[in-house]
Amino acid sequence: MPSSPLGVAVDTHAHVFRQGLALADARRHTPDYDATLEQYLALLDAHGLSHGVLVQPSFLGTDNSHLVHALRAAPQRLRGVAVVSPEVTDAQLQALADAGVVGMRLNLIGLPSPDLQAADWQALLARVNALAWHVEVHMQAGRLREVLPALLAAGCRVVVDHFGRPDPALGVSDPGFAYLLQQAESGQVWVKLSAPYRNWPVADSTDRSDATAPTAPTFRPGIPDYGVAGRQAAQLLLRAYTAKRLMWGSDWPHTEHRHLASYPAATQWLGGWIDDPAQRRIVLADTPMQLFNIQSQSQG
Repeated sequence: MPSSPLGVAVDTHAHVFRQGLALADARRHTPDYDATLEQYLALLDAHGLSHGVLVQPSFLGTDNSHLVHALRAAPQRLRGVAVVSPEVTDAQLQALADAGVVGMRLNLIGLPSPDLQAADWQALLARVNALAWHVEVHMQAGRLREVLPALLAAGCRVVVDHFGRPDPALGVSDPGFAYLLQQAESGQVWVKLSAPYRNWPVADSTDRSDATAPTAPTFRPGIPDYGVAGRQAAQLLLRAYTAKRLMWGSDWPHTEHRHLASYPAATQWLGGWIDDPAQRRIVLADTPMQLFNIQSQSQG
């Protein structure tokens, strides 16, 4: 990864978990392997990344205890995004904030959208805003209209996961992706450039690099060159949002897609998406430092 003048480079999307943790009853995935904090910190070190943001996995539901344990183990390097319900108490929210949580996630893949206009959700959003948290949204682009208007009306800062999850069959022609581009005007939305394998079919992502390509893949054979596949979407997002409201995430350990990704590959894809090193620095450092309340070593 390119170095920052402040020595900061942030991976804004990763998960840690281990087998044997209590799993949510309603889940799409049950991992049969461990993704440990020690492994993740070693990956950050090996790739020149100073900080990481751990996102509560959907299969752990609202039990954020493992996330909190990880955050407390490396408080200077890590921030967290939790999953909470409207029933969460003020004391529980404050405990999460004290541990380094800076946002709540709405992972609505395979789930109906909640009624964010309901009194209990409005109260939760107000409490989240009072903590200066953001609301992270993971859902298909075509469904973003179900939640973004209510979140923006409530004054929330919104982070949209994984390029906004355009329909794999439509790509950037997805009307939902066009809607996401329009939301840049709100000034309240950020987008993560992450997990391209969740959006683009493998057949459209194979390595087509040549002498004019911005980067050449050096990761293990068999992993598609998503630096090619995600480039058009990244360029459109860059034009709409500017680098100041885009971030990069590895999506480690690439749940359900480990055959299509690796950490070294994920760090190289950004170079295929954004050509300008100055813009990449903003995406890797300036933007996440501000949004996730991260300080450089010289500041902290």
